[in-house]
Amino acid sequence: MSAPVRVPLSDLHVDEELLEAASEAIASGWWSMGPRVESFERAFAEYIGSAHALAVANGTAALHLALLGVGCGPGDEVVLPSLNFVAAANAVHHTGALPVFCDVLGDGDLNLDVYDLERALTPRTKAIVALHYGGYPCDMESLLELARGRGLAVVEDAAHAPGSCLGGRFCGTFGAAGCFSFFSNKNMPLGEGGMLVTNDDVLAERFRLLRSHGMTTLTWDRHRGHAHSYDVVLPGFNYRLDEIRAAIGIVQLGRLQEENEARGRAVRRYVRELHGKGGLTVPFAERIGEGQERCAHHLAVLLLAPGTEREALRAELRERGIQTSVHYPPIHAFTAYASRSTRVLPKTEALAERLVTLPLFGRMSEEQLGHVIDSVLSLAGR
Repeated sequence: MSAPVRVPLSDLHVDEELLEAASEAIASGWWSMGPRVESFERAFAEYIGSAHALAVANGTAALHLALLGVGCGPGDEVVLPSLNFVAAANAVHHTGALPVFCDVLGDGDLNLDVYDLERALTPRTKAIVALHYGGYPCDMESLLELARGRGLAVVEDAAHAPGSCLGGRFCGTFGAAGCFSFFSNKNMPLGEGGMLVTNDDVLAERFRLLRSHGMTTLTWDRHRGHAHSYDVVLPGFNYRLDEIRAAIGIVQLGRLQEENEARGRAVRRYVRELHGKGGLTVPFAERIGEGQERCAHHLAVLLLAPGTEREALRAELRERGIQTSVHYPPIHAFTAYASRSTRVLPKTEALAERLVTLPLFGRMSEEQLGHVIDSVLSLAGR
């Protein structure tokens, strides 16, 4: 039997401020989308410098709405990196479009390779989904230049990147829309939830309609007497966020920068003590030093030396009370997508079996970090 987990992959911190915010929302008697959601949206938009922010049920909903909003549908193709969570491809599929996968840059940078992405474009390509892997911004300048030249929409998958900046500008604000996730293991955890941001007034209105069944007014509007009826102008979804999670989100947003900075300190220690030891590689190591761009540091990913038995290593770490994961099994290798994927992705495939994600969270202690590092070095850094 495995030892109790001494170092979880991620960890939630619950205190009186969070409990009070949730309790006040519950006690208000209004639990569906209402004033707290509106406050959360305003605060998030102001934080990242976006004209519009729409709170949604989860990050997948944000991606789905973004892709629909920019016009993706049957007969279209959307290019995205295979090294991502499957939600991105699923969101493309549910617009009726075909996901087409591109490669990543390599061991030192797990973001998409713009040059390989360009090779994946066809006359049917409608949009690009750009993931900021682990919270490290991808090459938006090259990507946007390519997209403008081809008339393509760029949707930023910023699920890992709340608070990450590139050239002083927040991730999520470069493309037509930016999509964030607030799942429990994220830097801004709500349990579930997401945010969709845009600077385009027309897109924002379309997103609002699609988020709530295509209805022209909301229950909260009618409750306040601001409307007495509604029309349905397009077939939408129920992708709304509730008041309780919004109340938690307002608190978590106020803690985001502190959380990201604490994660950064932990990641820098991983780099100092693991990178280059015994064939180990910490991706993005050159971008993790002091004084670099603000980054969310969502994941602490390690690349094992070629030939290392990853699952055996993970089992041994588990015996030492250390939880690990893999971010990610490439999407194009899954049964649901393998038969539809025709492109060769040599870099993604070469590193896929070497990836392992180490524990990372803002309140991680030096003792926990030391235990992980010592264990990894003794098992894999020899």
